[in-house]
Amino acid sequence: MTIDNQLAHIIAQFDFPGALAGCEAIKTGHINRTYRLRFEQPDGSARDYVLQRINTFAFKKPREVMHNVALVTNHLRAAMERQGIDPKNRVLTLVPVKGGGALYEDESGSWRAYDFITHARTVDRVDSPAQFREIGRAFGQFQNMLSDFPIGELYDTIPDFHDTVKRLQTFERSVAADAAGRVHEVGAEIAAIRARQEAMGRIVRMIEAGELPLRVTHNDTKINNVMLDEDTGAALCVIDLDTVMAGSVLYDFGDAIRYGASTAAEDERDLGKVRLDTDLFTAYADGFISQTARGLTEAELLNLPLGALVMTFENGMRFLTDYLDGDVYFHIENPDDNLARARCQLALLSDMEAHAGEMYESVRELVEKYR
Repeated sequence: MTIDNQLAHIIAQFDFPGALAGCEAIKTGHINRTYRLRFEQPDGSARDYVLQRINTFAFKKPREVMHNVALVTNHLRAAMERQGIDPKNRVLTLVPVKGGGALYEDESGSWRAYDFITHARTVDRVDSPAQFREIGRAFGQFQNMLSDFPIGELYDTIPDFHDTVKRLQTFERSVAADAAGRVHEVGAEIAAIRARQEAMGRIVRMIEAGELPLRVTHNDTKINNVMLDEDTGAALCVIDLDTVMAGSVLYDFGDAIRYGASTAAEDERDLGKVRLDTDLFTAYADGFISQTARGLTEAELLNLPLGALVMTFENGMRFLTDYLDGDVYFHIENPDDNLARARCQLALLSDMEAHAGEMYESVRELVEKYR
């Protein structure tokens, strides 16, 4: 692609070795503007990098985001080296700005750069329990390697991100305001949310009571945030660390299950197709617990299924809230997209509740296996 003067100026601010030989816009992703850069090295080889403009509408304090990313990636790299693991391609590596730091800011926005993870790919849907187990193992290893991280050093970049109790309060305000005149359409969905509000606030109450510790959490544990080796399918690197901050490990586990163990897409209209794939649940739990059984507390481990219930509920509530507000937060292509998403999550939650006993029993057995 042709590089305009502004982009050329930004590239020049980073300490890339070699001479720029190519630039390609990466179209995937909905938050940040991203480019793949190629630099020729003096020995004739080439190295690729990722240049990215941070979306400051979504992340209003990019300096705090990059502070967290730098600390966490440095900690992961050191942990890998202590374990005899080569960190190349296994952890995001920031390219420094000339003069120091990892963030360049000017009138065009806030920019950062990483080494490109080579010979790797991501998937949007898992194709087997074995693949989902590998993704679970990656997020479990991520959690395990950060178990000794000093949590007080991280900024809370999105306050109350998974505070279900406060999100319930926001939901009720949206119901009362009825900004888009839609409350009359969704009486059943509102009732479904209200019927579960006490149970779904349990993680927040356990944190407040000191029953669950705060840890470094990823907060966006979708399957496409793990890079997989193109040849072997082995997990290489956990990516997209912009939401890394303090939280409960139950949220990370739960969001992965909500997204990856559903038999349907997030916006499926045919609710008969929406259910929990219990084989996928067990596979992910196996991979995750294999890495965390000796590091997490018993309360964390045995309550992992609660994370799946709460995160499915929370996302359904957020989609419904946005629908009531007039679709001001989540991107839509059709007027009822957020309503369809909310109904899909509530259907998935109902099926999870029907299989809750199986989920808890599976987790108990895996904890015993790996402890």
